[in-house]
Amino acid sequence: MTNNKATADYLCPLCNENLSLTGKTYRCSNNHCFDEAKEGYVNLLPVQHKHSKAPGDNAEMVNARRAFLDNGYYQPLIDKLMSLYQQYAENTLPVFDAGCGEGFYTHQYKSDNNQVYGIDISKSAVKIAAKRYKDCNFSVGTLSHLPFADNSIGWINSIYAPILENEFSRVLQHQGYLLTVTPAEKHLIELKSLIYIDAKEHDTSKDPIEHLTLISEEKLNYTMDFNNSDDIINLLSMTPFAFKASTQVIEELKSKQSFSCQADFLIRLYKK
Repeated sequence: MTNNKATADYLCPLCNENLSLTGKTYRCSNNHCFDEAKEGYVNLLPVQHKHSKAPGDNAEMVNARRAFLDNGYYQPLIDKLMSLYQQYAENTLPVFDAGCGEGFYTHQYKSDNNQVYGIDISKSAVKIAAKRYKDCNFSVGTLSHLPFADNSIGWINSIYAPILENEFSRVLQHQGYLLTVTPAEKHLIELKSLIYIDAKEHDTSKDPIEHLTLISEEKLNYTMDFNNSDDIINLLSMTPFAFKASTQVIEELKSKQSFSCQADFLIRLYKK
């Protein structure tokens, strides 16, 4: 891979041959073609890999998450991720953000020295990501069938996304790294307590990774203080809790002038 967006090293999702970009069209040797959208992303999700007409987060969830993250509530998490990347990574190797959403975490890794890729199954999310972060490579795709060659990625980022060890290991280089972020026990417990009668803490006992080597595990916990209802509603809207919240709870949150809620992350770093 070179430090040039026009030569992004994608594989064809239909036949696994290399894709080359000519003008605005990605094409493989078997003449399968994928056009680059005006926003700058490419859709590499064949219809046979879809499980619904519009898979992934919808536009409302994506916009709520972008508004929430833009206001800095997860900045301590960004700082920790960047610290681990700077400590362990070879920063000229390609970075891949699995389940990249609207690209907020993806673009943090971009420098003049590397190529950064983000893939998400949500077209709404990828469209926003590509339009906003022009120096990264974004595509619509499924994590179960990544459009990358074996051993081609130096660092994989997985934040609140499905963790598929076999496919991640396939594309990860020897001595490459996988960084995962999942909810720790008390993540958003105060918000959950408004929605569920018996709000349970997250179970952190399970590790989805069996064969990569765990080299770092730590929790990051802090309190988020909200002083306007828009941010509270955006937080709710970007979580699965939104589907369970009653109209009464939503109206209660909209009326709140202040609210405090824990952010509690479990951060694990693995090495191949």
